[in-house]
Order: sequence, then structure tokens, then C-alpha cells
Amino acid sequence: MSDSLNAPEASRSAAAEPVSSHVPGVSVRHSRTKGEPRFPDGPKADPAGSHFERRIRSFQPRRSRVTAGQADALQRLWPQWGLDIDGQCVIDLGELFGNDRPVVLEIGFGMGEATAQMAAGDPDTNVLAVDVHTPGQGNLLNLADRNGLSNVRVGNGDAIILLREMLRPDSLDGLRVYFPDPWPKKRHHKRRLIQPEFLSLAATRLKPGAIVHCATDWEPYAEQMLEVLAAHPDFENTRADGGFSPRPEFRPLTRFEGQGLDKGHVVNDLLFRRVPHQQQ
Repeated sequence: MSDSLNAPEASRSAAAEPVSSHVPGVSVRHSRTKGEPRFPDGPKADPAGSHFERRIRSFQPRRSRVTAGQADALQRLWPQWGLDIDGQCVIDLGELFGNDRPVVLEIGFGMGEATAQMAAGDPDTNVLAVDVHTPGQGNLLNLADRNGLSNVRVGNGDAIILLREMLRPDSLDGLRVYFPDPWPKKRHHKRRLIQPEFLSLAATRLKPGAIVHCATDWEPYAEQMLEVLAAHPDFENTRADGGFSPRPEFRPLTRFEGQGLDKGHVVNDLLFRRVPHQQQ
């Protein structure tokens, strides 16, 4: 889940990185010179570069150690199942997945275990899963490969650029945002993803009837999500009482969520529907 997506970036040396033995399950770093791509055939470090305006972001990229299995998946599978979000073209989702099945966008998937489990449970739905956490990208690609999940594609970069620059109107059948960084300090609330501006953008890419599904274990953020979604004219709560929804069976209980529950955290799910377009 996206709790890993927003962790502070680890400090890194500009010098060449030490070589570690290529043992499965053991973290690995490749010896390379400054400026050399970390994974030549894998995701780019900054796919959008300086093409777009600098703005406050809801995430902070983290470059942490990658296991040998994750590195192998990134090198081997990225050309086939990966998407660098560079904002330079509008993508054809049917071409990306090789079929015209419904597509759900997931923003922030952490290590990808829940994403893979949901994709396996609903093979007729395509999942475009976006994150900036390199180990998670490799882990999800590895899980998809091992479990034969041809309905998963992994996006690398800023989901705002993807929505705004690279997706067509009414191209998505759903949106999932599970455990985004709550940015708990008041001065950081502006970094939270679920804001009116984000919802207005997402609404242009969601088909009428598409479901926006959010989940968080940070209760103040859950209250804000509920308030913002309920006030937005393009969405309606699927709950008749206007409150939170119980966790649906298709959303698996993650390790991160389980740890939170063990600590007494309350997890809230929100399921809102994209309303039909207003007649002009």
C-alpha cells in the first residue's frame, strides 16, 4: 500500500554503488557510474523530468535497496508490463493491456501483494497500478509473473501527470487509493492526495458509474476524505446513510493494515460512485 510510497527518501552517495552478491531474496546494488541508469531496461528515475510545472506533491520518491528477485523482474518484465509516466503521449489502454476489458487505476500499491491478490481474484478487470517505490514495482512485477497475472501493468511516476496528460476522458472504470500518506502535520495537509482539485481531474477520466474506493487508518484523514467526496458534485456515496463502508471482501487485509489493527487503529473504507455526466 502507499504507506511506503511517501516515506522520506534515503540519502544516497553520488559515487558508484558497491556490488553485492546476486543471491535471491537478498538486497542488491549494481556497480554503476554517476548518471548511469539504475536499471537500463527498467523504470526511469524521473520519467517526466522537467517537462511539467513544479508543484506540491502528495508523494516523495524513495530509492531503497532492491532484492535480486525484484531487480530481475524490473529488467526482464518492465519492457512488457511497465509504463513510464512521462506525460508525452496519450496512451491507448486497450493497446497497453492487449484487450478491451475494464481498467481500474490504483494509486500507491506499496509492495503490491494486495494488488496482485485483487488482480488474481478478478481476472476480467485490468489493473493499472502506479507507484514510485522501485522495490515495490519489482515485487509486483515478480508476483504478476509468478501468478500468471496478465491483467496487471505497473506505472512509474506521478499519477497526476498520468491522469491529466496521458489518459483519455471516460477511460477508467474505477479508482483505488489505499492507505495514502496521511501527512498528519497540519502544515502538510496540502500534500494530501484526496482534495477537490484531484477529484475534479479524476472525474474527467472516470466513466459514469465508476467507483472511487479509498481506505485509510488515519481517522482525521478519513473524515476529510468523506467530507471532500460528499461535497463534490461528480460523486455520490454508495452508502445510503452517507457514512463509511465496511471493508469489501475483494479488498484483502494487508500486512500494514493488520499491524495497524493490532495497535488499535480504525480502518475506514469509502466507496463513491461517479455520477452521470450533466447534460449541457
